[in-house]
Amino acid sequence: MSITARQIHLVSRPDGMPNHDHFATVEVELPAPGDGQVLIKNHYMSVDPYMRGRMRAQGVYAEPYALNQPMHGGAVGEVLKSNAEGFEVGDIVLNGAAWQDNFLADASTVNKFTPFDMDRLSLYLGTLGMPGMTAYVGLLRFGEPKPGETVFVSAASGAVGANVCQIAKNLGCNVVGSVGSNDKAQWLLDECSVDEVINYKTCGDLTEALTKAAPNGVDVYFENVGGEHLQAALNVMNHFGRIAACGMIATYNNAEPASGPNNLMLIVGKKVRINGFIVFDHNDMRTQFLSDMESWVSEGKIKTKETIVEGLDNAVDAFLALFTGDNFGKMIVKL
Repeated sequence: MSITARQIHLVSRPDGMPNHDHFATVEVELPAPGDGQVLIKNHYMSVDPYMRGRMRAQGVYAEPYALNQPMHGGAVGEVLKSNAEGFEVGDIVLNGAAWQDNFLADASTVNKFTPFDMDRLSLYLGTLGMPGMTAYVGLLRFGEPKPGETVFVSAASGAVGANVCQIAKNLGCNVVGSVGSNDKAQWLLDECSVDEVINYKTCGDLTEALTKAAPNGVDVYFENVGGEHLQAALNVMNHFGRIAACGMIATYNNAEPASGPNNLMLIVGKKVRINGFIVFDHNDMRTQFLSDMESWVSEGKIKTKETIVEGLDNAVDAFLALFTGDNFGKMIVKL
């Protein structure tokens, strides 16, 4: 017996901010699993800012989405039918087939795992998934924070940023975060023990605000935003500071290139090291990442904030909300 799958396709490439006209919902019939295949029902899917880059004709660091095909990304699902050795009905799997409720896959392309908590499967798309590992890899491998140093994090309440803040605190650092609302700032202060938080929308001059929040200067900057945030970080950066460049969401939807920071010469004068990185190049850290993060979550040393949107029909809205700041923490779609 076949099963119906609902998929969201990219049907045209956005120039600037995407809208609903760039997407379409398509229904297809899936056959029974062939040899070595599994039929999977997704329970949760992730929407992430990096997906905007994959909507361009030329991918920046990942293969662009094909038009009139289902988009893809991180998801957690359950095996409905199996014709593959080692997979049973009910197994929980991580997969890259987001943007669809059911799908057929070769068993070699999904990862069976035992969840830390069956009631918190969505954690494996956030704190215990790609965003959490991005925070872990970027901060530890490229930020190299030392106890007592000051770490500045932009988009500090987001899926990556909130984990960076808390990992840095667990390592004995002083942490300054930048966010776009007072509610987000208060959560970081109350729940995540961040030392100082700047609301960049109301602070006025960001360099002045950062100088006040980090009177001893910034040793490590975790870059999620770009633009004015990078300029301020360089202004306040100490000599031999390190910047882990994860993303620059402020520029993702620009139809034309925006003006960049005008103080890049400080990189030379302050002997600042900047490393861009892509988390998928650092799978050698995955085992240690899960060991550390699962322990910290169990001990209450890592808190997670999620915005969970119900239904595949609302997945596009969930994605678009990433660029307006309407989400709080990790954005998840429950299917």
